[in-house]
Amino acid sequence: MGGPADGLGRVPYVAPPLLLLGGVAANVFGPKPYYGLPLLACTSMVAGMSYSFRSSALFAFAACLAAAGAAGYAGRDQPELLTDVAAVLVVSLVGLWIKWLVDRQGRNLAVALNVAEAAQRAVLPAPPTDVGPLTVADRYVAAQIGAAIGGDLYALQETPFGIRAMIGDVRGKGLPAVSAVSVAVGAFREAAEHAPTLHDLADRLDRALDREGERRRDTDDDIEGFVTALLVQIPPSGDTITVLNRGHPPPYLLHGGGVTCLEPTHPELPLSTGLVSPNGAPVEETFPFAPDDSLVLVTDGVTEARNAEGEFFDVQRGLGGTGLRRADELADALVKAVTEWTGGQRQDDMAVLVLTRGM
Repeated sequence: MGGPADGLGRVPYVAPPLLLLGGVAANVFGPKPYYGLPLLACTSMVAGMSYSFRSSALFAFAACLAAAGAAGYAGRDQPELLTDVAAVLVVSLVGLWIKWLVDRQGRNLAVALNVAEAAQRAVLPAPPTDVGPLTVADRYVAAQIGAAIGGDLYALQETPFGIRAMIGDVRGKGLPAVSAVSVAVGAFREAAEHAPTLHDLADRLDRALDREGERRRDTDDDIEGFVTALLVQIPPSGDTITVLNRGHPPPYLLHGGGVTCLEPTHPELPLSTGLVSPNGAPVEETFPFAPDDSLVLVTDGVTEARNAEGEFFDVQRGLGGTGLRRADELADALVKAVTEWTGGQRQDDMAVLVLTRGM
């Protein structure tokens, strides 16, 4: 059963016929000298809000016929009849002209949005859905409406060292952070093929971000600051997960219906801070990864999502008890749970990457 919103959604579609009928009724039955010409004149203009240009033109034609018929029925002489029809025709033509302009601008905007989305997706291409023993699902909700990506990033690829993945978050959000995203993702794709360890991979990303930041420091295209990052490596067998956390929200391991938050033993600084870690070299941690297990990587758009009372979203509760096993189902369920928790508010860029091991 449709709710109030469904009824409101139908109003623009029924308004033009009602205006047409109302104009005729006002002309025929209304007290003189009041006529329904304003209602008839508005018919095509209102039709342009919901109908196609051709349908709006048909409403304009019908309004002119109605004005002529009502004037004839009321016994108005020919000059008055022509004046009535001309008044409705002029307003209808203005409405059709506005409709044509809006449609043309809408088409131009659609082309621009498609180009912008393609360019943004070139910066952050979707990972493969199947790689080695894994099935992969990714979801991205940008904080800036109309943008495909923002300050969150992720990447995944097969390398000589196994499957490597990264999820990260640039300081800042929205389109201004995309520049840093492009640098981080590009550096990961190159370094992941050659760095023998995740520690060495993180160092290469660190240096790449520092170099790019220095190069752009005195330009108008200065990139955002530090980048939190979570690096993951899975061998071809898929039986373990090695994680290196550089100041990023920890991943969540789904095993046997339970959800475990893989908090780092030694919290580390994000990339490109220019500071020395107080814990020395970052520690890589390895965990078992059984068949049907899933690793869920998220950004702080998920972990720091708040409801109307200011409470943070509980990722473990959101993932637990769902009984879902497919990567795409888990990703969809998590995004839906966060959206419901925030009441649909886009508080920050939100990225989700799910890696599920097959049998």
